[in-house]
Amino acid sequence: MKKLFTSLLLTLLLLPLAASAERIKDMANIQGVRDNQLVGYGLVVGLDGSGDQTTQTPFTVQSVISMLSQMGVNLPQGTSLQLKNVAAVMVTAILPPFSKPGQTIDVTASSLGNAKSLRGGTLVMTPLKGGDGQVYAVAQGNVLVGGVGASANGTSVQVNHLSVGRVPDGATVERAVPTTLGQGDFIHLELRDSDFTTASRIVDVINAQIEPDIASALDGRVIEVRAPVAAKRVAFIAKIENLEVQPAQGIAKVTINARTGSVVMNQAVTLDTCSVAHGNLTVVIKTENAVSQPGILSKGQTAKTQNSTVDVQSDKGGLVMLPKGVSLSEVVKALNAIGATPQDLLAILQAMKASGALHAVLEVI
Repeated sequence: MKKLFTSLLLTLLLLPLAASAERIKDMANIQGVRDNQLVGYGLVVGLDGSGDQTTQTPFTVQSVISMLSQMGVNLPQGTSLQLKNVAAVMVTAILPPFSKPGQTIDVTASSLGNAKSLRGGTLVMTPLKGGDGQVYAVAQGNVLVGGVGASANGTSVQVNHLSVGRVPDGATVERAVPTTLGQGDFIHLELRDSDFTTASRIVDVINAQIEPDIASALDGRVIEVRAPVAAKRVAFIAKIENLEVQPAQGIAKVTINARTGSVVMNQAVTLDTCSVAHGNLTVVIKTENAVSQPGILSKGQTAKTQNSTVDVQSDKGGLVMLPKGVSLSEVVKALNAIGATPQDLLAILQAMKASGALHAVLEVI
């Protein structure tokens, strides 16, 4: 595993880092053109005995009673419903920009109670609301679950997740979200990653290839572009989106995943002169149980004894000198030469950052 990690990391580091231009649409969004989150509460019916246990999820029973009353079915007071084929779910969806009434979108149904599985169920009509409380879509349809499970006599088998399902094209848009794309004299580009250099370069490219002095950077993220009338604005934006710009080099960063031992560094990382020592100390405690047998006619009693041995092993440490300005591939190669594992590399990099030798942002995820 260690050799595989080392080979993969060195391969990534030694690859040629040829700078390439990117399209503006890959670096920036049009202000006002965005997705909107929708959410709703509903019921999935038709389950094969795998629904909520209603004694532990009273909100499922309340929802069923409310739904039945709206359909003209009034239950007597004090009726106790023992439902097995119904599950309460939260229904979520993403409303894409420019969606119009009558279009369909996918929805996801997630169990809210203790249902064992949503497989084979049907989502009953569920209004989906936006952050403003308005209903923007209505969902209904058969729930598709990617997993499968079975149980018998206390033994169960489950593959993948059973309490979340998807309804393809399960919601119909009922209300459009107004956009400001065709209003005003300007459109605004928003960089996904704020950078003054990249913003300046985008402005230069737009002014050079579209029209002089129509673009200006408001800050390190927003670029204001003077746009034509609404009838010609779509073609204008399409032309801008496909312009290629050389993005600025990002800040030096080392990203560490402390749970998996993964370390990713970009090409901007540099080092000052430093020395790195590495060594492992292993302590092994071994205990053996024995029985002490008394002599004949000694009137003694048999007793249990424990014999423990402590063994301390220290791997041969190594000291590596890293000169200033060495390449990242040389650093990793040197650290692996003294036997540093991925977990050791995490500690070494943190110590190098604390000493001031590592010139990069150290991000732990």
